[in-house]
Amino acid sequence: MTPTEQLTTIVATVLTGLVAGTYFAYATSVMLALRGLDDRTFIEVMQKINVTIQNPVFFAAFFGAPAFAAVTVGLQAAKDGASGWTIAALALNIAALLITVAANVPLNNALDAAGEPAAIAEPGAVRARFERAWNAWNATRGVVLITAVVCLGMALRGR
Repeated sequence: MTPTEQLTTIVATVLTGLVAGTYFAYATSVMLALRGLDDRTFIEVMQKINVTIQNPVFFAAFFGAPAFAAVTVGLQAAKDGASGWTIAALALNIAALLITVAANVPLNNALDAAGEPAAIAEPGAVRARFERAWNAWNATRGVVLITAVVCLGMALRGR
């Protein structure tokens, strides 16, 4: 592995780990804390979180992880063939991005479209349509990215 490949792999590993850690933190603390809230408060907090998460720092990691994995694969392919580990990490990063775009974001958008929590006629139904599915997809993308971190670690070890 060239020094440039090593650097891009390290950056991809760190960024992938940060995003995986974000999903882990949601699963192991944020969503557990929100579980005990009444329906309207749950909806209000999640609506605010869904706006707040859309920031340059998170987006740098979220989009940077697959981008740096792709750069690493490209550098390796141009030299003597890409490592199976970096290809797997890239595929897993893309899979996590697609899960987010296809599952979590539409759920977030539906929650936002429900409107002001105080004005929702049936907040329990709105929450029920959101919470279980969102948590399942969050756990899935978290496991996918943890696996990508392992693949990148293996790539750095030269295996």
